[in-house]
Amino acid sequence: MTTVLSREHLERLIKQQPPLIEGYLSLDEQLQGNGFDLTLRDIALLESPGRIAIKNSQRQVSELAPLVFDGLGFIDLPAGVYSITYNEIIHLPKNVMALATPRSSLLRCGVTVNTAVWDAGYSGRSQSLMVVYHPRGFRLERNARIVQLVFFQLRGKAEGYQGTYQGENIG
Repeated sequence: MTTVLSREHLERLIKQQPPLIEGYLSLDEQLQGNGFDLTLRDIALLESPGRIAIKNSQRQVSELAPLVFDGLGFIDLPAGVYSITYNEIIHLPKNVMALATPRSSLLRCGVTVNTAVWDAGYSGRSQSLMVVYHPRGFRLERNARIVQLVFFQLRGKAEGYQGTYQGENIG
């Protein structure tokens, strides 16, 4: 049976080598009862069209145009679609996978974050898609907590993620 990892279990995994999560801003604030809040590092516009094909060799992800935070660390986002990068680097063991959900405060502002599965064995600084639906836009501060990552213990060990994004955005 798959189980959701508790705060105590996550805390133990964060202290191991490699740590489950590194690069976090405040363990006390980000570690939750049933997950871990990820924070915003960067935000960018999707500048070019992308392409997904049957073969990975024909895949082409959208090029990004980084956006700049103001002198106070905020950015004003008009309604639209953005690529976001998190501060935290995730190192999943081969028996743990994760899913993320937007924090409810974002949803109450007409904003959501779409994510993919964090596969067992994945290691990297992930990116997700932020969609600002509110017609009057949204004001966002760098390092704000935006999604909660929920971790699931698998019955056994998976082979481990071997995809293109292994080790992404580290360094």
